[in-house]
Amino acid sequence: MKQFFKFVLASFFGLLLTIVIIILIFIAYIASSGNNKSAEVDSDSVLHIQFTKDIPERTPSNPFSGLGFLGLDEDRDIGLNDILANIKKAKTDDNIKGIFLDESDMMSGQATVEEVRNALIDFKKSGKFIIAYSEVYTQQFYYLASVADKIYINPKGIFEFKGFSSQITFLKGAMDKLGIEAQIIKVGTYKSAVEPYFLTKMSDANRLQVTSYLGSMYDHFLTGISLSRGINKDSLFNYANQFRIQFPEDALKYKLVDGLKYKDEILDEIRQRTGIEAKKNIHSVEINEYNQNDGASDDDSDKKDSKNKIAIVYASGEISGGDGDDNSIGSERISEALRKVRLDDKVKAVVLRVNSPGGSSLASDVIWREVMLTKKAKPVIVSMGDYAASGGYYISCAADSIIAEPNTITGSIGIFAILPNLQKLFNDKLGITFDGVTTGKYADLGDISRPLSPDERAILQNQVNRGYDEFTKAVAAGRHKTQKYIDSIGQGRVWTGAQAVKIGLVDRLGNINDAIASAAKMAKLKHYKIDTYPDQKSKLNKVGSLLNSEIKMRTIKSELGENYIYYQQIKGVTQMMRTPQARLPYEIQIK
Repeated sequence: MKQFFKFVLASFFGLLLTIVIIILIFIAYIASSGNNKSAEVDSDSVLHIQFTKDIPERTPSNPFSGLGFLGLDEDRDIGLNDILANIKKAKTDDNIKGIFLDESDMMSGQATVEEVRNALIDFKKSGKFIIAYSEVYTQQFYYLASVADKIYINPKGIFEFKGFSSQITFLKGAMDKLGIEAQIIKVGTYKSAVEPYFLTKMSDANRLQVTSYLGSMYDHFLTGISLSRGINKDSLFNYANQFRIQFPEDALKYKLVDGLKYKDEILDEIRQRTGIEAKKNIHSVEINEYNQNDGASDDDSDKKDSKNKIAIVYASGEISGGDGDDNSIGSERISEALRKVRLDDKVKAVVLRVNSPGGSSLASDVIWREVMLTKKAKPVIVSMGDYAASGGYYISCAADSIIAEPNTITGSIGIFAILPNLQKLFNDKLGITFDGVTTGKYADLGDISRPLSPDERAILQNQVNRGYDEFTKAVAAGRHKTQKYIDSIGQGRVWTGAQAVKIGLVDRLGNINDAIASAAKMAKLKHYKIDTYPDQKSKLNKVGSLLNSEIKMRTIKSELGENYIYYQQIKGVTQMMRTPQARLPYEIQIK
């Protein structure tokens, strides 16, 4: 009886919490509907830029934007699309005198940082200043900040300049202890996504490709800093290789920074540059607030008035079947968006923005088909973000042209499948056994309670081989190469954007604005406006989904406790069981 009342009480409070959240969401929705006024920008203002979160491709809708009085709209996310637009807008805004790059974590991928950095370089053409300051400079943030007119570090700060490293977590040892065998079926010597499940260290092939693409990214990193700071690239390499930058004074000595200052000194310098009297407040606007200022340049006004449109279709995240969301690619949702722009006569060209490590090969093929059909109707240009690899490359290869950043991760043309064998876990660890009846030899193919037979493994290998054959045919047709050549640079091998241009997987280097300009040129457009697809999830639906996911995750964590990590590992394997995969390891971390 005690447990019963405990359950009833918990259910009551859960219901009460849900009602309160729904009311708050409703209030926020009403409040935000009338909260679209432009942010006021004072004269002699500074655009304040600080990155403390991963940068999404598009600014997400914020269901709590109207609840500032409750402190629920703080630290609002801003997408790459609005960051680039706002820096461009600030370039011609007479009220903006310069940019203050404040200390940032810069957790985003290399190509995303590259896009922001290039926007800052373009901003400097206006003659306005950029000042960078931080107590801690990570290599990512320093690469961004290196374009600034002046770079300052706190006298007691930390300056990281040591080179790149990439680390992979291998799960085989843990899986052996749990009695789980990962049965791997793959095509591609370099297809390393499966290695953590059956190896304890990198294969020779994987080590070769990681060394190659990491070296390419690092060379680009050093080249960029060399050009911005006027320091010989070989010298920069030696500074990192010999770990010469250990203290802020070292960064100043080797001219990586311009001064050791505290923040109050930085603010004083900004006052001088903007003509603000000492001890007066600096007129600054946060980049996510400046986003609400709808003042446009004359060029932008012309484009907004045009009836012609260029559509940007955002495909961001892991690829799977179904709808997906703003952070994952659902084949149905992206296909619907491509059909919509294909049938819209006002849309004269399409930019497909791909930022994906891949995923389901079937879902990738579904999207590829829609890209093919769209290309027959109007020009399609692919703009690659941090990743456009494996399935991400599959959905890109049919485009008229592919543009990538030098440090985009792409290629990885290969297929794999994983089927876990949990027999030892069930039998030896849990004491669970299974028995049953089948009506045919292969009726229980895919049963995870036993190992694959040689015949079953051959069947699955044949399916994966066929998927790889179709993948390489699609790439060969899209890139106007022979299938044999694509196979030679395929085999699951990962390339950077700079390397991909040399081998013909990418047409040229550039950013999303370059892709838009290319689309306009192919469609012979001088004036046009931009429409983005697919439609972002409604505020109420999005919050409801997040709430459901959060409740589910917390419940599972509560039940499993310290064993939750094993649940995540098993879930990761079982999710890849459903269909052959064309994907990278979920994330490549460069430290």
